[in-house]
Amino acid sequence: MNTQLQAVDITTPGANLEAYISSVSAIPVLTIEEERKLAERLHYENDLEAARQLVMSHLRFVVHIARSYSGYGLSQADLIQEGNVGLMKAVKRFDPTVGVRLVSFAVHWIKAEIHEFILKNWRIVKIATTKAQRKMFFNLRSAKKSLSWFTNKEVDAVAKDMGVEPRVVREMEGRLSSVDTSFDAPVDADDESAPNAPVYFLEDKSADPAALLEHSNWAENATNRLHEALVQLDERSQDILMQRWLNEEKATLHDLAEKYDVSAERIRQLEKNAMKKIKSAMEQAA
Repeated sequence: MNTQLQAVDITTPGANLEAYISSVSAIPVLTIEEERKLAERLHYENDLEAARQLVMSHLRFVVHIARSYSGYGLSQADLIQEGNVGLMKAVKRFDPTVGVRLVSFAVHWIKAEIHEFILKNWRIVKIATTKAQRKMFFNLRSAKKSLSWFTNKEVDAVAKDMGVEPRVVREMEGRLSSVDTSFDAPVDADDESAPNAPVYFLEDKSADPAALLEHSNWAENATNRLHEALVQLDERSQDILMQRWLNEEKATLHDLAEKYDVSAERIRQLEKNAMKKIKSAMEQAA
């Protein structure tokens, strides 16, 4: 059995799925006594080799379960890989004293991992987030016998079987029948189909004529008040503010100190006083 065990990588089926399935199918199924001894070695002695053998001998069951989920349009190899994760979790938690076979215990864990993978990858937008919705998702998929919508009679029957209101069945059926839509227009979209993309239905608040006019009037008014305040200053103060703040090439305090033959600290004081006068004049004109 060791040769067969070494031939299989349990982490992933790999590119050759058929070869993987053939390999795991060739691994012998454990007898009740063999499974019990291995489970006891793992449970009481934390024997990792025993855990490996338990996992390897049950890989065929993961393949069997994963195949039942082939209708979701997801890679069979990915489903098997997720199922293998569930199997390993089951082996870790398996208690040989309970008196059940490992395969019966592991089914729940294998399906749980596959279910989680399907719900995360079946659609871009999640359609089942609560526990009740998850149960409804898989049960409803199994209950649908055709691609057509449920009749009222079928809705009532499914709702009764699942113990929910008919509207809940209708809601999940609608989610199952919906498709993902790209927010932006496809790259190869033509002029007729491109405007149908959701992005074109969003309101562009930056293009609101009223807001643009208000912003333009406010900016123009602020500019006028600034010029009116500047002309109230003496020529030196005007020149200092212009060169320090309004010109493209800003002058330094030392440049202006040299120009007016005063200290840089004096220029800083003149600039500060001029700014106060500007602020006061603009507030009074507002």
